[in-house]
Amino acid sequence: MTALQTTIASPVSVSGRGLHTAQQVTVTFVPAPVDFGVQFERIDLPGHPVIKASPYTVFDTSRGTSIREGEAQVHTVEHLMAALAGLGIDNVLVRTVGPETPILDGSSRIYVEMLKEVGIKKLKSPRRIGTVKEEISFSIPEKQIELTIKPSDRFKMTVNVDYGTKVLAAQQAILDNLESFVPDVYNCRTFVFLDELQFLIQNNLARGGDLDNAIVFVDKVPDNKVLNALGDFFHKKDITVTADHILNNTHLRHPNEPARHKLLDLIGDLYLLGVPLCAEIVANRPGHFANTSFAKKIMESDAFCVTF
Repeated sequence: MTALQTTIASPVSVSGRGLHTAQQVTVTFVPAPVDFGVQFERIDLPGHPVIKASPYTVFDTSRGTSIREGEAQVHTVEHLMAALAGLGIDNVLVRTVGPETPILDGSSRIYVEMLKEVGIKKLKSPRRIGTVKEEISFSIPEKQIELTIKPSDRFKMTVNVDYGTKVLAAQQAILDNLESFVPDVYNCRTFVFLDELQFLIQNNLARGGDLDNAIVFVDKVPDNKVLNALGDFFHKKDITVTADHILNNTHLRHPNEPARHKLLDLIGDLYLLGVPLCAEIVANRPGHFANTSFAKKIMESDAFCVTF
Protein backbone atom coordinates (compact mmCIF):
# COMPACT_ATOMS: atom_id res chain seq x y z
CA MET A 1 0.00 0.00 0.00
CA THR A 2 1.31 3.45 -0.92
CA ALA A 3 2.01 5.65 2.10
CA LEU A 4 0.02 8.88 2.31
CA GLN A 5 1.22 12.38 3.10
CA THR A 6 0.51 13.67 6.57
CA THR A 7 -0.12 16.82 8.57
CA ILE A 8 -1.20 17.39 12.18
CA ALA A 9 -4.79 17.03 13.33
CA SER A 10 -5.09 20.46 14.97
CA PRO A 11 -2.98 23.51 15.88
CA VAL A 12 -0.68 23.36 18.88
CA SER A 13 1.65 25.93 20.44
CA VAL A 14 4.67 26.02 22.71
CA SER A 15 6.58 28.94 24.23
CA GLY A 16 10.05 29.30 25.65
CA ARG A 17 13.24 31.29 25.47
CA GLY A 18 15.39 31.51 22.37
CA LEU A 19 18.87 30.14 22.99
CA HIS A 20 20.87 33.15 21.85
CA THR A 21 18.45 36.09 21.99
CA ALA A 22 16.86 35.03 25.32
CA GLN A 23 13.60 36.41 23.96
CA GLN A 24 10.40 34.71 24.99
CA VAL A 25 9.19 33.15 21.74
CA THR A 26 6.14 31.15 20.71
CA VAL A 27 5.78 28.69 17.85
CA THR A 28 2.42 27.38 16.68
CA PHE A 29 2.14 24.34 14.44
CA VAL A 30 -0.80 24.60 12.04
CA PRO A 31 -2.19 21.85 9.76
CA ALA A 32 -1.23 22.31 6.11
CA PRO A 33 -2.43 20.82 2.80
CA VAL A 34 -0.83 18.31 0.44
CA ASP A 35 2.61 19.26 -0.98
CA PHE A 36 2.89 22.27 1.35
CA GLY A 37 6.04 21.00 3.05
CA VAL A 38 7.38 22.83 6.10
CA GLN A 39 7.11 26.61 6.05
CA PHE A 40 7.70 29.20 8.75
CA GLU A 41 5.56 32.34 9.07
CA ARG A 42 6.85 35.31 11.08
CA ILE A 43 3.52 36.60 12.35
CA ASP A 44 5.26 39.27 14.44
CA LEU A 45 6.54 41.03 11.30
CA PRO A 46 4.60 43.28 8.88
CA GLY A 47 3.02 41.26 6.09
CA HIS A 48 3.63 37.97 7.92
CA PRO A 49 6.53 36.86 5.64
CA VAL A 50 6.89 33.13 4.99
CA ILE A 51 10.19 31.19 4.86
CA LYS A 52 10.27 27.77 3.23
CA ALA A 53 12.41 25.16 4.98
CA SER A 54 15.00 24.43 2.32
CA PRO A 55 18.78 24.14 1.93
CA TYR A 56 18.54 27.28 -0.20
CA THR A 57 17.08 29.42 2.61
CA VAL A 58 19.88 28.54 5.06
CA PHE A 59 22.04 31.61 5.68
CA ASP A 60 23.85 30.92 8.97
CA THR A 61 25.05 27.77 10.73
CA SER A 62 27.34 29.23 13.37
CA ARG A 63 25.21 28.37 16.42
CA GLY A 64 22.49 26.24 14.83
CA THR A 65 20.66 26.20 11.51
CA SER A 66 19.05 29.51 10.57
CA ILE A 67 16.86 30.24 7.54
CA ARG A 68 15.89 33.47 5.80
CA GLU A 69 13.67 34.92 3.08
CA GLY A 70 14.31 38.61 2.46
CA GLU A 71 14.61 40.30 5.84
CA ALA A 72 12.67 37.60 7.70
CA GLN A 73 14.73 35.10 9.67
CA VAL A 74 14.16 32.11 11.95
CA HIS A 75 17.10 30.75 13.92
CA THR A 76 17.86 27.31 15.40
CA VAL A 77 15.25 25.32 13.49
CA GLU A 78 17.05 21.96 13.61
CA HIS A 79 15.42 20.42 16.71
CA LEU A 80 11.94 21.37 15.48
CA MET A 81 12.70 19.98 12.02
CA ALA A 82 14.02 16.75 13.56
CA ALA A 83 10.76 16.30 15.47
CA LEU A 84 8.76 16.64 12.25
CA ALA A 85 11.04 14.22 10.40
CA GLY A 86 11.05 11.69 13.23
CA LEU A 87 7.24 11.68 13.44
CA GLY A 88 6.78 11.53 9.66
CA ILE A 89 4.94 14.86 9.40
CA ASP A 90 5.17 16.08 5.79
CA ASN A 91 3.14 19.29 5.78
CA VAL A 92 2.88 21.96 8.46
CA LEU A 93 2.92 25.72 8.82
CA VAL A 94 5.02 26.90 11.76
CA ARG A 95 3.91 30.34 12.93
CA THR A 96 6.59 32.06 14.97
CA VAL A 97 6.49 35.08 17.23
CA GLY A 98 10.15 36.02 17.48
CA PRO A 99 13.37 35.33 15.56
CA GLU A 100 14.21 31.98 17.14
CA THR A 101 12.52 28.74 18.02
CA PRO A 102 12.52 28.06 21.77
CA ILE A 103 15.42 25.92 23.00
CA LEU A 104 13.12 24.08 25.49
CA ASP A 105 15.13 21.19 26.97
CA GLY A 106 17.81 21.25 24.25
CA SER A 107 16.38 18.27 22.35
CA SER A 108 13.29 17.46 20.26
CA ARG A 109 11.44 15.85 23.16
CA ILE A 110 8.88 18.56 23.96
CA TYR A 111 8.09 19.14 20.28
CA VAL A 112 7.57 15.40 19.77
CA GLU A 113 5.34 15.01 22.81
CA MET A 114 3.05 17.92 21.92
CA LEU A 115 2.76 16.89 18.25
CA LYS A 116 1.95 13.31 19.21
CA GLU A 117 -0.69 14.56 21.63
CA VAL A 118 -2.62 16.50 18.98
CA GLY A 119 -2.26 13.61 16.52
CA ILE A 120 -1.07 13.08 12.97
CA LYS A 121 -3.59 13.18 10.13
CA LYS A 122 -3.29 11.38 6.79
CA LEU A 123 -3.97 13.34 3.62
CA LYS A 124 -5.36 12.08 0.34
CA SER A 125 -2.17 12.10 -1.70
CA PRO A 126 0.83 9.73 -1.96
CA ARG A 127 3.86 10.52 0.14
CA ARG A 128 7.01 11.59 -1.69
CA ILE A 129 10.27 9.84 -0.79
CA GLY A 130 13.84 10.94 -1.51
CA THR A 131 16.24 8.35 -2.91
CA VAL A 132 19.65 8.41 -4.60
CA LYS A 133 20.78 6.43 -7.63
CA GLU A 134 24.44 6.55 -6.65
CA GLU A 135 26.66 7.64 -3.78
CA ILE A 136 26.93 11.35 -3.02
CA SER A 137 29.58 12.70 -0.64
CA PHE A 138 30.53 15.97 0.99
CA SER A 139 33.80 16.42 2.86
CA ILE A 140 36.05 18.96 4.56
CA PRO A 141 39.31 16.97 4.71
CA GLU A 142 41.23 19.36 6.96
CA LYS A 143 38.54 18.90 9.63
CA GLN A 144 38.09 15.17 9.01
CA ILE A 145 34.44 15.81 8.14
CA GLU A 146 32.77 13.50 5.66
CA LEU A 147 29.10 12.80 4.94
CA THR A 148 27.95 10.17 2.48
CA ILE A 149 24.57 9.01 1.22
CA LYS A 150 24.16 5.87 -0.86
CA PRO A 151 21.29 3.84 -2.30
CA SER A 152 19.38 1.55 0.03
CA ASP A 153 15.96 -0.02 0.27
CA ARG A 154 15.51 1.46 3.75
CA PHE A 155 16.60 4.38 5.93
CA LYS A 156 19.71 4.01 8.06
CA MET A 157 21.92 6.70 9.59
CA THR A 158 25.28 6.31 11.33
CA VAL A 159 27.07 9.20 13.02
CA ASN A 160 30.67 9.05 14.24
CA VAL A 161 32.16 11.82 16.38
CA ASP A 162 35.56 12.23 18.00
CA TYR A 163 36.31 15.29 20.10
CA GLY A 164 39.83 14.17 20.97
CA THR A 165 39.43 14.79 24.68
CA LYS A 166 39.62 12.50 27.68
CA VAL A 167 36.09 13.36 28.77
CA LEU A 168 34.48 13.07 25.33
CA ALA A 169 36.37 11.02 22.77
CA ALA A 170 35.09 8.74 20.00
CA GLN A 171 31.37 7.92 19.99
CA GLN A 172 28.99 6.36 17.50
CA ALA A 173 25.21 6.52 17.14
CA ILE A 174 23.15 4.41 14.75
CA LEU A 175 19.49 4.75 13.81
CA ASP A 176 18.20 1.80 11.77
CA ASN A 177 14.83 3.37 10.95
CA LEU A 178 12.95 6.59 11.64
CA GLU A 179 10.34 4.68 13.64
CA SER A 180 13.05 4.37 16.33
CA PHE A 181 13.59 8.14 16.52
CA VAL A 182 11.30 7.82 19.54
CA PRO A 183 12.63 6.67 21.99
CA ASP A 184 16.24 6.31 20.81
CA VAL A 185 17.12 9.84 19.68
CA TYR A 186 14.33 12.39 20.25
CA ASN A 187 15.33 13.30 23.83
CA CYS A 188 19.08 13.69 23.31
CA ARG A 189 20.19 17.18 24.30
CA THR A 190 22.66 19.66 22.97
CA PHE A 191 26.02 19.80 24.69
CA VAL A 192 28.96 22.15 25.08
CA PHE A 193 32.42 22.14 26.63
CA LEU A 194 32.92 24.45 29.60
CA ASP A 195 35.48 26.63 27.81
CA GLU A 196 33.07 27.05 24.87
CA LEU A 197 30.29 28.00 27.28
CA GLN A 198 32.50 30.60 28.92
CA PHE A 199 33.30 32.05 25.45
CA LEU A 200 29.59 32.26 24.61
CA ILE A 201 28.81 33.99 27.89
CA GLN A 202 31.66 36.48 27.43
CA ASN A 203 30.40 37.29 23.92
CA ASN A 204 26.79 37.81 25.03
CA LEU A 205 25.59 34.60 23.37
CA ALA A 206 23.61 31.68 24.83
CA ARG A 207 21.64 34.25 26.84
CA GLY A 208 18.62 31.96 26.74
CA GLY A 209 20.58 28.90 27.76
CA ASP A 210 20.50 27.47 31.22
CA LEU A 211 21.74 24.40 32.97
CA ASP A 212 18.47 22.58 32.28
CA ASN A 213 18.81 22.51 28.49
CA ALA A 214 22.43 21.53 27.86
CA ILE A 215 25.05 19.02 28.92
CA VAL A 216 28.24 20.83 29.93
CA PHE A 217 31.41 18.72 29.62
CA VAL A 218 34.41 19.72 31.71
CA ASP A 219 37.94 18.94 30.51
CA LYS A 220 39.64 20.47 33.51
CA VAL A 221 37.92 21.01 36.83
CA PRO A 222 37.69 24.77 37.38
CA ASP A 223 38.21 26.54 40.67
CA ASN A 224 35.36 27.60 42.89
CA LYS A 225 35.46 31.15 41.53
CA VAL A 226 34.54 29.93 38.04
CA LEU A 227 31.85 27.58 39.37
CA ASN A 228 30.35 30.34 41.48
CA ALA A 229 30.33 32.70 38.49
CA LEU A 230 28.50 30.07 36.43
CA GLY A 231 26.03 29.64 39.27
CA ASP A 232 25.38 33.36 39.33
CA PHE A 233 24.88 33.51 35.54
CA PHE A 234 22.46 30.58 35.47
CA HIS A 235 20.87 31.29 38.87
CA LYS A 236 21.90 27.89 40.20
CA LYS A 237 23.47 27.04 43.52
CA ASP A 238 26.10 24.44 44.38
CA ILE A 239 27.43 23.78 40.87
CA THR A 240 30.04 21.00 40.88
CA VAL A 241 31.61 18.56 38.42
CA THR A 242 30.42 14.94 38.50
CA ALA A 243 32.44 11.77 38.07
CA ASP A 244 31.22 11.74 34.43
CA HIS A 245 33.06 15.07 33.89
CA ILE A 246 29.86 17.02 33.39
CA LEU A 247 28.31 19.76 35.49
CA ASN A 248 25.93 18.40 38.10
CA ASN A 249 22.89 20.10 36.54
CA THR A 250 21.89 16.90 34.76
CA HIS A 251 22.50 13.22 34.11
CA LEU A 252 23.19 11.64 30.75
CA ARG A 253 20.10 10.03 29.20
CA HIS A 254 22.31 7.69 27.15
CA PRO A 255 26.04 6.91 27.47
CA ASN A 256 26.50 8.22 23.90
CA GLU A 257 24.04 11.10 24.17
CA PRO A 258 26.37 13.58 22.39
CA ALA A 259 26.63 11.34 19.31
CA ARG A 260 22.88 10.77 19.38
CA HIS A 261 22.30 14.51 19.53
CA LYS A 262 24.52 15.00 16.48
CA LEU A 263 22.36 12.37 14.75
CA LEU A 264 19.24 14.30 15.79
CA ASP A 265 20.71 17.50 14.34
CA LEU A 266 21.55 15.72 11.07
CA ILE A 267 18.01 14.36 10.75
CA GLY A 268 16.63 17.87 11.22
CA ASP A 269 19.07 19.47 8.79
CA LEU A 270 18.47 16.86 6.08
CA TYR A 271 14.70 17.35 6.41
CA LEU A 272 15.33 20.69 4.72
CA LEU A 273 15.23 18.53 1.56
CA GLY A 274 11.47 18.45 2.07
CA VAL A 275 11.08 14.68 1.93
CA PRO A 276 11.95 11.68 4.09
CA LEU A 277 14.91 9.71 2.78
CA CYS A 278 15.13 6.06 1.84
CA ALA A 279 18.91 5.73 1.82
CA GLU A 280 21.91 4.92 3.99
CA ILE A 281 23.74 7.92 5.44
CA VAL A 282 27.11 7.87 7.20
CA ALA A 283 28.42 11.05 8.80
CA ASN A 284 31.84 11.55 10.36
CA ARG A 285 32.16 14.64 12.59
CA PRO A 286 28.98 16.33 11.28
CA GLY A 287 27.94 19.87 12.13
CA HIS A 288 25.34 22.31 10.85
CA PHE A 289 27.53 23.82 8.13
CA ALA A 290 28.46 20.39 6.78
CA ASN A 291 24.91 19.04 7.18
CA THR A 292 23.25 21.86 5.27
CA SER A 293 25.98 21.98 2.61
CA PHE A 294 25.49 18.23 2.18
CA ALA A 295 21.72 18.72 1.85
CA LYS A 296 22.25 21.33 -0.85
CA LYS A 297 24.66 19.05 -2.72
CA ILE A 298 22.13 16.20 -2.58
CA MET A 299 19.33 18.42 -3.87
CA GLU A 300 21.47 19.63 -6.78
CA SER A 301 22.70 16.15 -7.76
CA ASP A 302 21.28 14.29 -10.76
CA ALA A 303 21.48 11.18 -8.57
CA PHE A 304 18.78 12.54 -6.20
CA CYS A 305 15.23 11.44 -7.04
CA VAL A 306 11.89 12.19 -5.47
CA THR A 307 9.38 9.39 -6.04
CA PHE A 308 6.03 8.27 -4.68
